[in-house]
Amino acid sequence: MKELLSLAARLDVTVHVAHLPQPFRGFYDHEGRRVVYDFSLTPIERACVLAHELGHAFYGHQVRDDPDAEAAADAFAAAVLVDPVLFAELEAIGLDDEAIADELGVTIKLLRVFADNHLARVRGVTYTRPRLGRGLYQHAVRWAS
Repeated sequence: MKELLSLAARLDVTVHVAHLPQPFRGFYDHEGRRVVYDFSLTPIERACVLAHELGHAFYGHQVRDDPDAEAAADAFAAAVLVDPVLFAELEAIGLDDEAIADELGVTIKLLRVFADNHLARVRGVTYTRPRLGRGLYQHAVRWAS
């Protein structure tokens, strides 16, 4: 969570917690440069929602309910939160998706986004692409400086 808050600061985005009406779990307000997430989220949900909303901030998304923007924010969150080396180790020992997600501290949905966007499977072997999260994080740090 510290890395996410640090990233938010570098993106010049403030982070707030509030009671949001269902079904909202969080949102990014581009004009106010702020992310708000729901008070009732579990720690894993909190990290995933915050990373997703920071993806909107990183890309400068201003329109709500845009499927392409939502997919990009999910891919950003997955890249930032999932360590590909640890993912590969957990998969190699035969853990199922739920156990891997739990070990990595992400939701099943975000784990699947990671697999869809950041893995290559060739002849039964899984390869992780270079960790986009660190690159995005470093780019965001340079961009925000």
